[in-house]
Amino acid sequence: MDEIIEAIRTFDGVLEVAPREGDGTPPIAWGDHFFYYSPDGTVPQRTQPYATIVTKDYPDDTLSNLDAEGRWRLNIHVGSARARELTGDRVDDPDPSRADTILLHPVYGHLGWVAIVNPGSRTGPAVMDLLRGAHEDERRRVARRA
Repeated sequence: MDEIIEAIRTFDGVLEVAPREGDGTPPIAWGDHFFYYSPDGTVPQRTQPYATIVTKDYPDDTLSNLDAEGRWRLNIHVGSARARELTGDRVDDPDPSRADTILLHPVYGHLGWVAIVNPGSRTGPAVMDLLRGAHEDERRRVARRA
């Protein structure tokens, strides 16, 4: 996880939000990471992050079994067409907790999100390409809105 976080931090204009105890964020978000394209360093008000790292199950998102020791999940917005291309459109994956596999996000897959539990050697190169692409896509969207 640390290697991925460090790599994302090198992207031009990236803003990382990493909620911690005492910062006013809800406890459920503590320990997670949210990545935005925001060259001015402010959290965008009308957009979602393009990538997240979650370190635990959320009440409506338990299929990845993230409460188990050492598990975490990288989520990347790649767009609906790319998500289907990467996953074969497996809406009901038989094992959404499978590690080191690019899967449709168990909750937001229909919105173009993919998820990788504990990315490793099998998904590592693709993960970095997907993250760079998601960052660049968001940079272009921000430029269009401006």
